[in-house]
Amino acid sequence: MDLDKITEKPIRIIGVPMDYGASHRGTDMGPSALRIAGVAPKLRKIGYQVQREAEIQVPAMETREARNADARFYDEILTACSELSEAVKTVLEEGGMPLILGGDHSIAMGSVSGVSSYFRQQNKELGLIWFDAHGDMNVPGISPSGNIHGMPLAHLLGYGDDALANIGGFSPKVKPENVALIGIRELDRGERKVIRESGVQTFTMRDIDERGMAAVAAEVVKVVTTGTDGFHLSFDVDGCDPSVIPGSGTLVPGGINFREAHLLLEYCADSKMMTSMDVVELNPALDIRNQSAETAVQLLLSAFGKSIL
Repeated sequence: MDLDKITEKPIRIIGVPMDYGASHRGTDMGPSALRIAGVAPKLRKIGYQVQREAEIQVPAMETREARNADARFYDEILTACSELSEAVKTVLEEGGMPLILGGDHSIAMGSVSGVSSYFRQQNKELGLIWFDAHGDMNVPGISPSGNIHGMPLAHLLGYGDDALANIGGFSPKVKPENVALIGIRELDRGERKVIRESGVQTFTMRDIDERGMAAVAAEVVKVVTTGTDGFHLSFDVDGCDPSVIPGSGTLVPGGINFREAHLLLEYCADSKMMTSMDVVELNPALDIRNQSAETAVQLLLSAFGKSIL
């Protein structure tokens, strides 16, 4: 057996086929691509029980109209994230471990809200690893595009729109000192100020280049486990270099390579404190023969404890 399990809890996969938050169509097909790549059977193969999958029902973009230029498809995203929050919380209450397949990164407002709500009921603190090429710390009014997939982390920290920040009935969802943002290499001008003032721990590609992934990964895990009772991993595939995962609409050159990503996720598994995970921004319409989904599943398995020996 090549597995050192991070948990004995059964995994419950929740698909969120949504691309309202992004400029490029296609991330709504992300959950299907990951399923075709065998995420559930491969988790079973390394020893996990994977329960019957669930899915948040998201109407096709063509049936809706983006009325708010500062926060496109605001109502639809708020509804989907609110439903996802409740679904994630229920999985945790029933003794499972949520694995959420997106969808664009706006879904993380629902993922993290659900975990945080569950922790809050027990007076526990949640850590958060945000793996991403971007800061995702825009808010309505400063975002150049109005795309909400560039805003989820800001709202989880209590900035921006009141309703988005208060999914689940409270805000913030995480304390800034318990958040590690890793892989960033492209920021909008307005969000730089928000990031600097927020107090989140940032690890840019320069940090990884200068210090090496082993040192950075160890510090990331320390940030999200010190004074917390576990952490959520929000994994945006564009945190990886485009040569590793080309199937995303938000590609930025100079990202994390294949082995570096594996090493970070192995450190996450070694901590045995990962409570939940989401995988987002996979766009099969921009991929080549589903290779990005295949790679994403390989990386995901490392986060769940698959190792070389």
